[in-house]
Amino acid sequence: MNTINVGLVGFGLSGRYLQAPFYEALPQFKLAKIVTSRPIPKEIFKEATTASSVDDLLEDNDIELIAICTPNNTHYELTKKCLQAGKHVLVEKPATATLKEAKELYTIAREQKKVLCVYQNRRFDSDFLTCQKLIKGNFLGNIHTYEAHFHRYKPELNIKGWKEEVSPSSGILYDLGAHLVDQAISLFGKPSSFSGETYTQRNGSTIDDAFFIQLNYEKLRVRLKSSLLVVSQGPKYEIHGMAGSFHKSGIDIQEGHLKLGMTPGQSQYGVEPRTDFGDLTTTLNGVSLKAKVTTETGNWQLLYLNLADSIRNGTPLIIKEEEILTQMEILESIKNND
Repeated sequence: MNTINVGLVGFGLSGRYLQAPFYEALPQFKLAKIVTSRPIPKEIFKEATTASSVDDLLEDNDIELIAICTPNNTHYELTKKCLQAGKHVLVEKPATATLKEAKELYTIAREQKKVLCVYQNRRFDSDFLTCQKLIKGNFLGNIHTYEAHFHRYKPELNIKGWKEEVSPSSGILYDLGAHLVDQAISLFGKPSSFSGETYTQRNGSTIDDAFFIQLNYEKLRVRLKSSLLVVSQGPKYEIHGMAGSFHKSGIDIQEGHLKLGMTPGQSQYGVEPRTDFGDLTTTLNGVSLKAKVTTETGNWQLLYLNLADSIRNGTPLIIKEEEILTQMEILESIKNND
């Protein structure tokens, strides 16, 4: 496979730690240019140079893929511009603020014969991969209740001003809700109906910083919750089936490993400590069993490998268009209802 030259737009948390290390570690990619005002650590990103603007990337015929890691309210316009210039795009979630915008971007991608992928990296978190394995392996029987919580304790307003500005794509619903909704859709498909609400809890906040969502699937109920004012967070996942239950606390370790300078692919990268293993209680085959479940290794690389294969070989994306459109329909509807 010929190396895919990447132009990265933005070098904050997402660009610097959640994306750039993968372009450096995986042979399918080469991080060529970064649009940033920050210094690039050359000892880590040896060949990357600073670009002055997105236009610089678009005018470079050697760059095939643009990775967009900018504030939420810029995603739609930047993605549209890059696609129309004939570049493949990996855009941070949320891809857009509205379903209409998302549909337009996918239409442009098809017209340009380019790959558009949304960065739903948390489909490949260690804890979610473990839940997915148990559900698909029928360890719990038919699932009737699935709860996922993505709480944090951040009572102070974010020092990144754009995260506190009122806009159609600001707030925790589009930030963390995009992950929880995406995970649920990838497991269970499009719900038959849904409901939800957002609300504001922090002093001085003007955006939503908490939400509750319910997705309905025949006998299954999916409940998704998030707040920035939860000190003791409890289980992140609570899953109940006709034959068992699973409770999982903690959070995927990959972001922490990347911030420590670990390289994707290292032997301990993405490996969760035993203290965070989840609890399984099952009565399959009439036998009652309680056990700790070894957490799957977190593997965000899978998204990048699939993206490279899609660009070079036309392999279908794991992050499917219809799933993103369903996600945007849900998020936009709940946001507008408030």
